[in-house]
Amino acid sequence: MDQLVYIRMRHRLQVNPHETVFLKDVAQIIADESILEELSRVPLYKVTAEDRNIIIIDVMKVIKQLTEKFTAIEVQMIGPAQTIIEVVAQKRKMSKPMFILIWLLLFFGAALTIMNFHEDVSMQEVQQKIFTLVTGEIDPKPLIFQIPYSIGLGLGMIIFFNHVFKKRLNEEPSPLEVEMFNYQMDLDNYVSLNENKESMKKIDDH
Repeated sequence: MDQLVYIRMRHRLQVNPHETVFLKDVAQIIADESILEELSRVPLYKVTAEDRNIIIIDVMKVIKQLTEKFTAIEVQMIGPAQTIIEVVAQKRKMSKPMFILIWLLLFFGAALTIMNFHEDVSMQEVQQKIFTLVTGEIDPKPLIFQIPYSIGLGLGMIIFFNHVFKKRLNEEPSPLEVEMFNYQMDLDNYVSLNENKESMKKIDDH
């Protein structure tokens, strides 16, 4: 009887240029201890200079290579049908002047956005009217409302994004992280369909 091997493809994998990708890198494996180590070291792909930053490893190619190398196994696939391999080039460290420039652009951009929003909704007039309704007096600069509002605006943004610098406030993901996750999933689905030549077949293909 053939030995049963369970393989679950990983969703995404990051590798360095010119690296060899083994089965243990792209999949979780459950198999008999006698063949597990050898299965883990099966080479599936060699990253070359011609490869771009995205490579797709299809499950059918994995099964083909395994059954050719191990004739006495039966492969059971669980989960995704392919693994997305991202070739990560060596990142250059960002210079301090560039970091300061980006920080200033983001800071003043966010400040202008908030000020323009307040101008559009006439926030100052609203606060003046609230001050007059509560106190019966007219004050062109009701700081008793404006100062707490400014502090609350900053605290609200910290709570919304769920971060204070690199420190997370709780385990719940922020709305920005959720949107980035959804964008990454949509991007991965697009790449899986368009970069994997086996996922689509045209009428002219032979």
